[in-house]
Amino acid sequence: MILKVNDDLVAEVCGTFYAAKVLGISVATVQGLVEKGELDAWKTKGGHRRISMASLRAYLTKHGSNDSANLLSPNLRVLVVDDDEVALEIIRSSVEKWSLPIDCTYMTSAIEAMLDIGKIKPDVLVSDLNIPKVDGFEFLRKLRSNHDFISTAFLVITGLTEEEIAARGGVPEGTPVLHKPLDMRWIHGFMSAMIVARSLYRDLPATGRDPFAR
Repeated sequence: MILKVNDDLVAEVCGTFYAAKVLGISVATVQGLVEKGELDAWKTKGGHRRISMASLRAYLTKHGSNDSANLLSPNLRVLVVDDDEVALEIIRSSVEKWSLPIDCTYMTSAIEAMLDIGKIKPDVLVSDLNIPKVDGFEFLRKLRSNHDFISTAFLVITGLTEEEIAARGGVPEGTPVLHKPLDMRWIHGFMSAMIVARSLYRDLPATGRDPFAR
């Protein structure tokens, strides 16, 4: 399922994962701030928490923080979306050991990712295809057709076979597919290449073409 949400509304709310990233704290701590009334939030009918961006900015101002310090990092911005928490932990622990300039955001919910991806503006999106409540294939196609993400590199991690992927329409052209169990040495090489590519293209004018496409 791909959600269609008013752009103005999306700009004024965020999920707990994004709020935690901006504040540099855990999701549990964000939830605690909500319970204390320090952040304005509510839950959707599906049980997903939505936090007011206005209250998030007010909290940052009150505590002398600056959200741009976290959001405008010179590091490679990577968003990993997978409901498989074991796979997420493998990626997280590996990234922490690498001496690479990577700033990773991890989400188990694709719905949260759809809400916050416009704010995170990842250089690289790592995503599973079998995502609860969301068509992962359509999710990637919609993002690839959106000019805001024309320079975002995609990496698919999946337990599906090549035949199963093809039967469902495939993934956007040029998207590498890594089958589980994950080869973290391959991912390390991929991220290293993306860091080099980003340094080469970040100062070039926009061309409307994906610089990472094959």
